[in-house]
Amino acid sequence: MKIAIVEDDINMRKSLEIAMGDYKEFEVKTFKNAKDALKGLDDTFDLVITDINMPGMDGIEFVKELGGRFEVIIMTGNATLSRAIESIQLGVKDFLLKPFDIDTLIAAIKREETVQKVKKSAKRTAKKTTDDFLGSSAALQQALKVADKASKTDASILLLGESGVGKEVFASYIHKNSPRAKKPFVAINMAALPDNLIESELFGFEKGAFTDATEAKAGQFELANGGTLFLDEIGEMPYGVQAKLLRALQEKEVRRLGSSKSIKIDIRVVSATNADLHKKIDNGEFREDLYYRLNTIPLQIPPLRERKNEILEIANAVCAQNCTKYGFEEKSFSKEAQSELLDYNWPGNIRELISVVERAVILSENKEIQKDELFLDIRK
Repeated sequence: MKIAIVEDDINMRKSLEIAMGDYKEFEVKTFKNAKDALKGLDDTFDLVITDINMPGMDGIEFVKELGGRFEVIIMTGNATLSRAIESIQLGVKDFLLKPFDIDTLIAAIKREETVQKVKKSAKRTAKKTTDDFLGSSAALQQALKVADKASKTDASILLLGESGVGKEVFASYIHKNSPRAKKPFVAINMAALPDNLIESELFGFEKGAFTDATEAKAGQFELANGGTLFLDEIGEMPYGVQAKLLRALQEKEVRRLGSSKSIKIDIRVVSATNADLHKKIDNGEFREDLYYRLNTIPLQIPPLRERKNEILEIANAVCAQNCTKYGFEEKSFSKEAQSELLDYNWPGNIRELISVVERAVILSENKEIQKDELFLDIRK
């Protein structure tokens, strides 16, 4: 187990180095202040032990800067209840009051080591969740195979496919199965926002930046920090905003409207479109450099008509959900209704299927939903 000890008092620091030297199972590296520790810490460390009262940057600020990357044990000689509560809220597992003997510290370390072993074991045995998907097919499994590989990286992913195929469901699935799963997942639909609001929505604004800016507001980039930002209908983004998006992705920082200060961001971007971006590039409507930045891993999601054996699975699941939602007795589809569902081409894909089933559940007279209660003939 590799441990970092951050302590500004040289006598305390040396005492801990000497005492910990008797425990060969621990590899210990010490730092004289938080800023040095931030420079020297990397992913090989398993645990950070830090004092609270240090010059320059105190222990609480230090823990905030670590951003949850490491488990932390706090030690201090003059703790207050408020400081203890603040450290616990930041995820600190143990709080040791000085002076303490080395056995107390070792016991705390071993508790943390046990917890980490359990977490690692659970992570190894954990199965990917596909609960968001109501059906299964070879075409879906092939798409999920690509999504699984991509989710383990920080590469930008461009989800392609017709409207209604479940692009946001895929984006959420990628986030849930990524190292960023415990951080925010923020979705924003470019087509749903007026052109003049997209920039402020993405990047935020300061008070007084424009007429109605009565108070400062964080943008979606800031809200997604540490996690995943899903940009749906990316092909609808105004050309003028595209350059600013590209810069934010390249520089990993954003600047609120009306501010001269840049804010560092750490996000993973997943975008989606049903538009032909190559055609938009040729027409001067979409930046080619932004396209390549977003399209590190393209993921084509097949339409529902290519996933025929999912149709009844999805329909039955949605039917059951809506019966529960509206307090109806359990309903099912007649054989003729099932054939109708399978024969229909579903131009609106899964979104259309969900809508059709909900309507049929509401309007059907009996426990068995009939063919004519689907109202699909008017759509052919």
